[in-house]
Order: sequence, then C-alpha cells, then structure tokens
Amino acid sequence: MTKYLKWTPNNPEKTQLAAFMQEHHNALLEEGYQSFWQWSVDNIEEFWDSFWDWAAIKGEKGPVTLANPDKMTGAQFYIYGDVNYAENLLQKRDGDTAIIFRNELGVERTLTYNELYNEVSRWQQLLVREGIGIGDRVAAYMPNIPETIIAHLATASLGAIWSSASPDFGVQGVLDRFGQIEPKILIAADAYYYSGKTVDCLAKVKEVQTKIPSLKKTFIVPFIDNVPEIEGFEKTENIKMALNGVVPKDISFEPVPFNYPLVIMFSSGTTGAPKCIVHGHGGTLLQHIKEHRLQCDVRAGDKMFYFTTCGWMMWNWLVTGLASGATLLLFDGNPFYPNRLALWDFTAKHEAMLFGTSAKYIDALKSRNVRPKDEVDLSTLKIITSTGSPLVHESFDYIYDAIKEDVHIASISGGTDVISCFVIGNPISPVYRGEIQGAGLGYALNVYDSEGKPISAGAGSGELVCTRPFPCMPVAFWGDGDGSRYHKAYFNKYENIWCHGDWIERTENNGFIIHGRSDATLNPGGVRIGTAEIYRQVEQIPQVIESIAVGQDWKGDVRVLLFVVLEEGVTLDDALSREIKLRIRKGATPRHVPAKIMQVSDIPRTKSGKMTELAVKDVLHGRPIQNKEALANPEALDLYKDIDALESA
Repeated sequence: MTKYLKWTPNNPEKTQLAAFMQEHHNALLEEGYQSFWQWSVDNIEEFWDSFWDWAAIKGEKGPVTLANPDKMTGAQFYIYGDVNYAENLLQKRDGDTAIIFRNELGVERTLTYNELYNEVSRWQQLLVREGIGIGDRVAAYMPNIPETIIAHLATASLGAIWSSASPDFGVQGVLDRFGQIEPKILIAADAYYYSGKTVDCLAKVKEVQTKIPSLKKTFIVPFIDNVPEIEGFEKTENIKMALNGVVPKDISFEPVPFNYPLVIMFSSGTTGAPKCIVHGHGGTLLQHIKEHRLQCDVRAGDKMFYFTTCGWMMWNWLVTGLASGATLLLFDGNPFYPNRLALWDFTAKHEAMLFGTSAKYIDALKSRNVRPKDEVDLSTLKIITSTGSPLVHESFDYIYDAIKEDVHIASISGGTDVISCFVIGNPISPVYRGEIQGAGLGYALNVYDSEGKPISAGAGSGELVCTRPFPCMPVAFWGDGDGSRYHKAYFNKYENIWCHGDWIERTENNGFIIHGRSDATLNPGGVRIGTAEIYRQVEQIPQVIESIAVGQDWKGDVRVLLFVVLEEGVTLDDALSREIKLRIRKGATPRHVPAKIMQVSDIPRTKSGKMTELAVKDVLHGRPIQNKEALANPEALDLYKDIDALESA
C-alpha cells in the first residue's frame, strides 16, 4: 500500500493526541491510532471521563457516566450531570481575537474574546427582556456573520434552544423547518451579498412572520443598511435600536442537564418534511472539543476557517472552536467572488491553521485549474478538512500538487444526525490516497452486510454502523412523542445498532472509503454499487464537469442511468459516450457501466451542496417531490422530466 501513501505526520509525539494518550492512559505512540481507538470503544466510560477532565470541561459530571450502556436508544451519558455549552465557549475574557469576519466586498470585522463576551451579555439581556428562558426556541434566518454566533451563545446561555437556516432558503423552506419548532423569537438579516449582488431578505421575513403564529418578536440585523426599512412589520425591531443602552455585565449561565436540548437541526428534507434533530449541550460540546483538539490538533490561538453557511452542521462545529481558544474565520458569500482565490487570500492573510470546505469546492478548484500554492503563502496551514461528499482519490492528488505538499488532509464524514464526524482524520497517522484515516475516538464503528454480519477490512462494502452509545446521539426528534421516527431513522435495519445510511468499505489500512448514501446505491442485477465509484471515474474525463447516477426500474430489474454536465461548447456524442463507458469499465467494473448516458445543464443540490440522487430518481419515476424548498436549485429537476430516451432500451 506504500504507493498510496500521501502524507506522514511531522513530530506526532508533539500532538495533543499523543499527550492525552500518554498522560491519561499510558498508551504508547508507537502502538498507533488504531490500537488507541480500539481501547476507546472497549472502555467508553473511562475514555469520556478522562477526556472531560483533560479538556477541563466546565460543569458537573455527576456520579453516573453512562446509564443503560447496552441499549442504544435508552443509553444516556452523564444523566445527573450539569453543563452549559455557552459557558464553555466564553471562558476566555481577554484581548485575544475570537472572530474575524470578511464579506464579499473584502470588508472585515474583528471581535476579541472580551468583546464577544460583552456582546453575548447584551443579547442575553435583550432575550430575557423578551421573556426567553429554558426551553424556548430562538430561530435565526441569517448569513454567516458574527451576530449569528452572538445570538446563538446568548440563547444557549439561557437554556433556550437555537435553530438556524441560511438566508438563501425560500419562504416555504423556512416554514417547513421553523414552523415545526414554534419559535418565540426570529432573528434575520436585512440582506446579504452573493456574487457581487445584494439579495434582499426583508420581503421573505415579512411573509414568514405572518405564517409562524408562535413568534412574539422579530429582530432585524442590519447587514447592508444600518436603518433597514421595516415599517409595516409586526412586532419587529432593528437590533441596533433594541440594544441601545444595554450595558454589558457578567453573564449568568443557566446550568442545564448534560442531555438538555441545545440546538435543533434539520435533515435535507428532499424526500419529505425535514426531520427536526435535537442535539444536547453536553454531547455537542464533548464531541466537538474532542474532534478539534485530538483529531485536528487545534490549540489556543490557532485560526480555524470553515467555508459554510449557518444551515450546515459544520457551522456549529466551527463555532465550538471557541471552547479551545481558537480564532474563528468567517466568510459569507460566493467562494469564487470577487476572484477564484477569495477564500485562499483570506486564509493566507490571517495565517489559518485549519481550512475546511466541501469536496465539491475542491472539485471546482481543480476544474478551474486554480493553484493556490503558486499565488498565496499557506505556510501556516497544517490541515485541510473536507466533507459533504466523498473526497475522491484524484482530489487528494490535486491538493498535494496545487495547494500544499505538506498538509494533513482529513477527509471527514458524519453529519447532521450526529452533529460531528463518525469517520475523521488524526494527526499521528499517515494519509493514504482516497481514504478517510479512521473512525473517531469513542465511536464503535463497523461495516455490516445485509444480514448484520461484520465485513472485514479489505473484504468489500456495506452499511456503516455504530454498535455502542456515544454522547452526541440526538436527544430526540422534535415532535416525535413516542420516538418512532427516531427509531425508524437509525434502528430499523439492525436491532439495537445505529445504521447511518452510508455505503462504505474499510481498507487494509483501517481507513474508510465512502461510496455514497446507501439509500442511493444502485442495484443492477442484485449487486449494490456506490454512486461515488462512478463519479470518480467519470469526472476524470476533462470534458465532464460533474455527473449524477441513478437507478431506473426497468423490466423487473434496475438499470443505471448517468447524467453529465459538460464543459461549455461540448456536446455528448457517441465518441464521448464510449469514452465515458470505457473509463468506468476499466476503473470500476462492467456492472458500473450505465445503460444510458444523457447530457443535462444542471444537477439539483441541497443548500449544503449535496447532490440529490433520490429526488432525481423520484422525478424519473413520476413521483412527486415533497419538499423542493430544500433544494438550492429546484428548477434543475425539470431537466429530468419526460425524457423520451428513457422509454426505450
């Protein structure tokens, strides 16, 4: 496997992971990550107790680490413990930089930790004045700006429950989400920038207000206009006016049970109403700090950047970086505006240690032949994290060639369901081409076949499962009184075992390769095929920008259909179709070769950039799409309707 080796760590003995292994478990670095991971899942209670102490979590553990350890749906960590998420993020009160924000125009704002604390204090007082307390919901319809983080922490400090959506959601998409959780407060921006244009939000906010009867007050955050026009809005204030005269004071943090709701997140909702996934204070805090410090080696003073919107789980992940004393770099807008180096200029200027993004952004850089290392100084960059979809082998090559030769690539995956990463990188192990380095510490992960039997490393693909409880399991689904939706989402396939829905293989290096969502796998001739295996081959062809593969029910079987978006001026002809099929046949297997290849101009995506294979499949089969508002470009679905070529062999 040496030929697949892409990176080996420098001075692994100096990492926080190595220190934790040695100080708390007398584990030798030479024994390796896999050995320590195995210990962490065999000794879950001892692992999490020792990590709590090592990370100096502010709160009370209580006398019981894990109640009902043998029941996945009944297990609870620190059932008698108390903690407050915001208190742990606001322990620093000094002049160190907490947040640096940049918009598309290049305008930047900076907040120190002391300034952040004071602003959270002012917002907390405002929320108290509006009657917000434990259990009340505060919803944000906001861009990725400092005020969004401030409002989130003020909400959490009171034991109220936070939920956010990015401002590019349409009205129905917002109602599908916030309408279910009945917030008392709505926080929204007047507008935002995208691709050099000003996008007004006020008309949408006004319509949303009229359709969520639970709202008691709306606060408008001026992002474009200091005095936004809100005349005629009901129970609405300019946040600057509302905060006028509110003086910072010491924050009173409400201690809440470890598993008390912190945030409500939403599934993409492309096959029905979005699931309202509730995550707790303690589990979110513990998992994120573990991933930042042990898996990514983030330290106080490091600068963390993640290109994300407030509707994506990675925004929450980034925010928790404050608990490690890091500086958060926020960017809102088009990552290629005003130029293709927009994110890299920001990263270089502020000497980021961590750069996080989606695999599709990496693909877009590669297709545009962008070479950041030739144009900006990335000497401080130590780790690039990628998620959202599988990071293919060729993208590893591209990063090491065009971005930085000596950088830790951490391909990561988990999601909204766990508000963290099931599989992730670590700073003491090598990186192999195309592979996620391994399972996260404390996650008892395995790969199962259809009969619920483990598949050994290097022996094939199956379902990603977790066989033991973990602290950041969802507290509940909002409105799911009997827990039936929760059980159906994760525990229907295997008894008492979490089935995550990823089609995955464990490699001989004990790394992982994700081949797509298991509910989107193709099944021609009864053999399951991951869509990522097809995309990897197709998108090596220069004329192909991207592709989407789905299964079509056909004469009692399933046949593979491939839709391709081609470079401008390129038309799919017989020669290119043959080239695509040959590439797939040679690079994958004959079973991966599509029965038909068709050219389209666009591929439908969720707001977080994920392709919606299931929605395309529903359109092809004439089934209704229940929630188009979950899509960033719902009009793209029309391209897949009534295709005559699909009626013939």
